[in-house]
Amino acid sequence: MHLYSGTICPFSHRCRIVLFEKGMDFEVHDIDLMNKPEDLAVMNPHNRVPVLVERDLILYEPNIINEYIDERFPHPQLMPPDPVQRAQARQLLNGMEREIFSFIEPIERNMKTADKARSEIRDRLIEIAPIFNKQKHLLGDEFSMLDVAIAPLLWRLDHYEITLPKTAAPLFKYAERIFSRQGFIDSMTPQEKIMRK
Repeated sequence: MHLYSGTICPFSHRCRIVLFEKGMDFEVHDIDLMNKPEDLAVMNPHNRVPVLVERDLILYEPNIINEYIDERFPHPQLMPPDPVQRAQARQLLNGMEREIFSFIEPIERNMKTADKARSEIRDRLIEIAPIFNKQKHLLGDEFSMLDVAIAPLLWRLDHYEITLPKTAAPLFKYAERIFSRQGFIDSMTPQEKIMRK
């Protein structure tokens, strides 16, 4: 199994977290996003990372990659086993993509809308912070795919110049729990390790 991964890409980081959480045998190919190899466009028509290659299979959307890995290697399970709960988890993840993660690109590309994007992310994170007064993770007490999805963003808050108020303290405690997981620690590239102050 081969993962083509951007060294500072939060979406690639998600896939690396899942692979390390599973303790699988895989190879990560670091891609310089400023100087992409030509074969990346052959594997992914959008010419983006992450890309997972396993024999004849090529996958290139982070959520699809992660669900494939979770189903193929079910221990530890990161999506709920119950079909109803799994559908609800997918719906929440889809909402997070639209309401939070879609604002990462304007920040990374320093577009005119970057400040508005920071504000949108900050507001959504403030809204979810109280959840962690009642539960350990986004879906309850168990670490799940939703935690995998949000972890790279929380790690990059300083890097993205997103400041949260003190009322977000439960979110900070949650983030520290995630950051202390061995799978998260092992998933980081040298470039990612220095993103956080």
